[in-house]
Amino acid sequence: MASTISAFNISTIAILIFFMPIHVTCKQKHEFVKEINKEALELRAEKLSHFRFFWHDIGTGMHPTSVTVVKPLPKFRNGFGFVNVIDNPVTIESELSSKLVARAQGCYASASQAELALLMIMNFVFVEGKYNGSTITLLGRNPVFHKVREMPVIGGSGLLRFARGYAQARTHSFNLKTGEATVEYNIYVMHY
Repeated sequence: MASTISAFNISTIAILIFFMPIHVTCKQKHEFVKEINKEALELRAEKLSHFRFFWHDIGTGMHPTSVTVVKPLPKFRNGFGFVNVIDNPVTIESELSSKLVARAQGCYASASQAELALLMIMNFVFVEGKYNGSTITLLGRNPVFHKVREMPVIGGSGLLRFARGYAQARTHSFNLKTGEATVEYNIYVMHY
């Protein structure tokens, strides 16, 4: 028994000695994040901006801007499960022929079995004016038959870096046969 205990002690000591250098090297400080001061990023004073424009979802014709990539299961009468990918024009007025100010790029999916409510994942990519090349990112729930739908703004890029806020969507027109819609967006964004 004494030889078993001493052999056990010797092997335990050997294992501890073997792993000791690994334990010491694991204690090295590995920082993957550090606090920085805002002045280092040359951030301006934070401001609130209001964007108002019209989103056009076009699923028919020669150049559709909304394409169904996953069809709904037939057993769901409200279209639950469908997914559309979009590159929709965004104009200054409700007419599609009015001035193009952005593209709405992303996707939306029917995410409710109880009502027609969409999960919206969308970047408004500005193509005109001061914010040309900048984006606002929206991610949220859109119950399409509610008069006003509110969705969060979760970020932005370019002049809209660090954007946060909310969007209100109101249906301007909707074609029940084609599914095409024009939606007014009012977006309130805090940014630098």
